[in-house]
Amino acid sequence: MIRLVIAEDHNALIDGIKLFLEHEKDIQFVGYANNGHELCDLVRLKQPNVVVTDIRMPVMDGITATPLLLKIDPSIKIIAFTMFDQDDAVQQMLNAGAKGYILKNSNLTELIAAVRAVSRGEQYYDSNIVIPTTTTSKGKGLLSRRQIEILKLVALGKTNQEIADQLFIGKTTVETHRKNMIRILNLKGAGELLRYAIESKYKF
Repeated sequence: MIRLVIAEDHNALIDGIKLFLEHEKDIQFVGYANNGHELCDLVRLKQPNVVVTDIRMPVMDGITATPLLLKIDPSIKIIAFTMFDQDDAVQQMLNAGAKGYILKNSNLTELIAAVRAVSRGEQYYDSNIVIPTTTTSKGKGLLSRRQIEILKLVALGKTNQEIADQLFIGKTTVETHRKNMIRILNLKGAGELLRYAIESKYKF
């Protein structure tokens, strides 16, 4: 069972997430906080596996709170949940120790997928942001960790639906990632992406 805590200063959003989670049998919502200071106290009390935190909050923001949470429990997995998609905000949260980054305008199914992924020790990033962490073998551009995962499955001949099922994400999310990879890698279409994935299969 995944024990989940949320830090968010808009209670209506928290209520919506709580309602959505009622149908998820593997995720237990154990509490929420409205700022980073309350979040640290809550983590000490509830000992969650996963924390979903906004970046901008009063008293203490999510960027400041993240390394403090990891001092309390180094095994805890932290996901940023925010409206900010700027590169500096993403990088600050990653540098602080976050394992996921989800935009608030995404479907809540993607947030749930992120919670499950980080709880398994994986990293998960919104399909609408690019994480400059891994250079492709041909040096054509930068792919996010999630895009690398999808590219490996493309190389195995998986369909979009099969990739979505395996990674617990939506089919449209996979399609968006594939379009972004074609653009980032400066390829001409799905056929070139498949060829590139096969050629790079053992080079990631």
